[in-house]
Amino acid sequence: MSEHHQDLSSSSSAVWPVNAFPELERALCESSDLTCWQLMQRAGMAAFVHLRQNWPEARHLRILCGAGNNGGDGYVLASLASMAGYTVSVVACDHQDLPPEAAQARAQWLSCGGECQPAEGEWIGEEDLIVDALLGIGLNRAPEDPYRSLIEKTQQRQVPILALDIPSGVMADSGAVPGVAIHATRTLSFIALKAGLLTGKARDYCGRVTLDPLGSLPAPVLAAAPIRCRTAGDLSQWLQPRQGTSHKGNNGRLVLIGGAEGTGGAIRLAAEAALRSGAGLVRVLTHASNVSAILSARPELMVAEASDEKIQESLEWADMLVIGPGLGQSPRARQILDQVKKSKKDTLWDADALNLLAIDPDTRQNRILTPHPGEAARLLGSTIPAVERDRLQAARELSRRYGGVVVLKGAGTLITSSGDGMTIADVGNPGMATGGMGDVLSGVIAALAGQKLSLYDAACAGVVAHGAAADAVASASGMRGMLASDLFIPLRRFVNPDMNVK
Repeated sequence: MSEHHQDLSSSSSAVWPVNAFPELERALCESSDLTCWQLMQRAGMAAFVHLRQNWPEARHLRILCGAGNNGGDGYVLASLASMAGYTVSVVACDHQDLPPEAAQARAQWLSCGGECQPAEGEWIGEEDLIVDALLGIGLNRAPEDPYRSLIEKTQQRQVPILALDIPSGVMADSGAVPGVAIHATRTLSFIALKAGLLTGKARDYCGRVTLDPLGSLPAPVLAAAPIRCRTAGDLSQWLQPRQGTSHKGNNGRLVLIGGAEGTGGAIRLAAEAALRSGAGLVRVLTHASNVSAILSARPELMVAEASDEKIQESLEWADMLVIGPGLGQSPRARQILDQVKKSKKDTLWDADALNLLAIDPDTRQNRILTPHPGEAARLLGSTIPAVERDRLQAARELSRRYGGVVVLKGAGTLITSSGDGMTIADVGNPGMATGGMGDVLSGVIAALAGQKLSLYDAACAGVVAHGAAADAVASASGMRGMLASDLFIPLRRFVNPDMNVK
């Protein structure tokens, strides 16, 4: 399993933008009867407990303190560690204009005999652990000196790094990394999760993420979170045990259309994934040359040539449609898509259907779009780097332009729709970077939609089950060499969460 995944010290899945945190801190202080200074002390103590648990052999700490409250957390940690007998070296940046609580923390450190080394000074001695308390969540541009130089210097040291709240250089709202950034071994986030910890480039920098809420936010505040983080432990919220009288007719009739000549594998993977996710009946419409191969590989599928007559009959029969895997962009592919557009059934558009949508855009609410960053860039008339700089905004804009539910795939897959907010799926690993994974995901999501989940819930549950299955494969056999079809067997466990699989 990827080392990015979270350790949550509370059950909260709430994720917040940076501009909400002043209000969250006030709400936490009021509900817990704390002052801002006491809250900072809690953060410093949480960091101290965390480092003792994870690096029990460390004796020399080098703590990098910036000019904001993140630096204040570092000064509190320095005082606690020094009193506990650690050797502590503090490197300080821009301390002249510290916020009141951070200035108090710095004064406390100095009053107990501590010293502050200037940012440009030479580091004395060999530390066992570096604590990054430089920039925190307020960053909105690439770090400049002295922060840039300190980050570069830190990366040259061959020791573990603990980042407080977020690695310096990572943007807390987007996960973008506009310049240099700390490659943390672990990140200890305070109060609530930040979206930038969970998606985009940040996943290369955060290491293992742990949340310490420092108290309990009021329930109404938690309920108002604009973004949710979901993991395999949430699957039971969507997927209930089947009734004893359940039969194939009420578990969804799916039609999957795709697979041009020579690309039958894509639609076969999507179709089998739908079966493995509990779809009752799955019909595949594909190029005539693919029919016998798909039938012989998976006889439980109903497979036929994608003629106009068969498509029309299947559109009337289906509960849920999938269009795109292996479809191609030929004139015939466009004719098929035009035929599907006339249906009022719920649909999932993937792969070439998305590329054709970018050429001839429309808006509809009863649809799921599942773009990877390249397809998203085409749909937005943008570039892949622009999409990756702010994945959350890209997903929101896709939903605004095209309607329905959008699944923006990638590190920290995002699911959004205008009426349901946004979900970040904290599952998956780099082993999934291989052909066919997106086809499997399309089949999983469509199968769950056919089993009476809303389109948004089907997308959320499908992404989580798909990523969790890939994590199970990686845990058992490693990431390199993972095939999309390797997910089929563990996938069955995750779409049956009543088996108590986590």
